[in-house]
Amino acid sequence: MIQKKKNGSPKGGSANPPALRVIPLGGMREIGKNMTVFEYGQDILIIDCGMGFPDDRTPGIDIIIPDFTYLRENRDRVRGILITHGHEDHIGALPWFLKEFDVPVYATPMAKKLIEMKLDNTRPKVSKKKLQQVRAGDTLNIGDFQIDFIHVN
Repeated sequence: MIQKKKNGSPKGGSANPPALRVIPLGGMREIGKNMTVFEYGQDILIIDCGMGFPDDRTPGIDIIIPDFTYLRENRDRVRGILITHGHEDHIGALPWFLKEFDVPVYATPMAKKLIEMKLDNTRPKVSKKKLQQVRAGDTLNIGDFQIDFIHVN
């Protein structure tokens, strides 16, 4: 669950808080390429960074990744990535993303291990130093966001 910090105010102290913007960069009306941006005030938090899968309409293409243009244009506001689980359509584009962005990646133990294995097989090597392990019941405060992690099957 993601929510505005309790008793927090948006940066800048404005009487009218900014709206929460939800911007899907992939995964809408398609299988794979899951990546959603949550933007509040000056903070951007990303949920997942998955790859898409080629089909008959994309001959010669092996991997499809989300378009990072909006994030490149707002690079200084990106606070991190939350990973929901370790399927390729949720973590598959991380090697390309982490080559460009130096932000923490928060994942549960199994998803973190799958990400580590994926990054070990990436050439050139991508650093794993920003991988942060979280567990159900943990709460993180990232910018103006408060994130509560829950267990799902």
